[in-house]
Amino acid sequence: MTKKWLCMVLVFTFIVSMLAACSGGDKGAAPKAGEETAPSPSVPANPDQYGDTGGLALPLVDKPTTITWMVASEKTNLNDSLIAKEIEKRTGIKVNFQAYSPATFADKLRVTVASGKLPDVFHGLTPSELKKIGQQNAVVAINEYIDMLPNFKKLYVEENPWVISSFGDQEGNIYTWPIANINRDVNHGFLYRKDVFDEIGIKEWSTTEEFYEALKKLKEAHPDSYPYASKTKEFIFRDWSYGWGLGGKDYPTYYDEASKQWKYASIQPEHKEMIDFMKKLYNEGLMDPEFLTDTDESWTAKMTSGNKSFVTFDWIGRLDLFYNQIKDQNPNYNLRYGTPVGPTGNGATLPKIDNSFSIAVANNDNKEAALKLLDYLTSPSGATLVTMGVEGETFKIEGDKAVYPELTDVPLVDIKVLEDRYGLWLQGMYVNSDKRSVYYNFTEKEQEAQDKRLNAGNFEPYDPILNFTDEETSKIAELHTALNKSANEFNSKYILNKNYGDAEWQQWQAAAEKQGASQLVEIFNNAQKRFDEANASKL
Repeated sequence: MTKKWLCMVLVFTFIVSMLAACSGGDKGAAPKAGEETAPSPSVPANPDQYGDTGGLALPLVDKPTTITWMVASEKTNLNDSLIAKEIEKRTGIKVNFQAYSPATFADKLRVTVASGKLPDVFHGLTPSELKKIGQQNAVVAINEYIDMLPNFKKLYVEENPWVISSFGDQEGNIYTWPIANINRDVNHGFLYRKDVFDEIGIKEWSTTEEFYEALKKLKEAHPDSYPYASKTKEFIFRDWSYGWGLGGKDYPTYYDEASKQWKYASIQPEHKEMIDFMKKLYNEGLMDPEFLTDTDESWTAKMTSGNKSFVTFDWIGRLDLFYNQIKDQNPNYNLRYGTPVGPTGNGATLPKIDNSFSIAVANNDNKEAALKLLDYLTSPSGATLVTMGVEGETFKIEGDKAVYPELTDVPLVDIKVLEDRYGLWLQGMYVNSDKRSVYYNFTEKEQEAQDKRLNAGNFEPYDPILNFTDEETSKIAELHTALNKSANEFNSKYILNKNYGDAEWQQWQAAAEKQGASQLVEIFNNAQKRFDEANASKL
């Protein structure tokens, strides 16, 4: 999610006032289409013909209704797409899509918000910005309509009662429609050249010590190599942190499940153990000296050309991308997913529910229709529609996966192909998914990564999702900026400078305290207390 226009915050007082005036409570904020030309809602001969709607009756409206929906998509003619036609057929709601490319979407949204003429449904504001305009009545407090939204109620009130207290404002109002069940189980991790390991006779590591020994054997076999290479620069500390029990969505602030306290990772003993291990690898020539500066291009060359580097940390899509890139020169190239490194043996857990898109509904005459449509798309029936299409028309099921007879000439049917052909998988529109979709079609190597982690169960617990006040959010940003800059500088010096040791570590701990490390975790722990109190009554 792009954030380049966060400077909006500086002028939001002006904007929200304009929005409040334009929204006029229940008055329409967006231009209304002429109802006399809209087609009549279709009534299915069989109410169950579209599958499990979660209790919603189709069509969703009793008179022709048109809503506007602003989405990010390279496909600009969405109003002629299958998704638009099928939504109207099933629900009686005609969607007038306002589609902008992902590259220009943020700028278009900024202009749209400033104009006060909000689309009926849109996404892209930060959670704090959305709360601000929600409190000005420019967008709908979804919790006020829960009784007409059975899928929202089931998923976000009954099954996950923490959602409103975590994503809502201090008064218990939620202005964002969360997304659920989108993430795969594994997207990133340690990757290694199995072909080289096999050639030398090295088994994949199962512990941190075995990881170290493997790198040593690689170095012995290829003295001119640097076995471990990295392109993520200072994010290497975040990526490795899960294996030392320090990882989390708010890294370097993380929740310690044992003590039930939030802590600042970069001053913990476990962090020192991690950078001591990195320092050892660096000093012994097992880690690329450019691990903090490498570009994508130079890193790619090291991982694919000759015998430069053999182990890294990246997205699992590289497993096949690198092979396809190098197979003509090296048909034996075999990059595989490796076990997480670190004493915990854990990797990251991806959220099952989040509000990263901040999907919102304008507070106008179309709000109930828009909310019901979002609720339908959250249902199993709607999730299938927006992520797979129409069974028997666009796809059929073979085994437990969707296949597309019309697209047999397409080398790889992925979500971008489905977006272009049918208007599926639109950013800002999908709010739930069907796991039979092509997005969850894994190659043999990607499936191995999923199976390895799922079978081992080595997932670091996902940190609680806290709700901060505006003042806390501002202070967190201020403290994180200063602390992260200093932490990255210290981490680099500690690893690269052979003279750095315990004395410098203690100096850094003291410096971090002066820069507000304790103040930062105090904010998180205070928010945690509110989280616990809010959810205690729901257990």
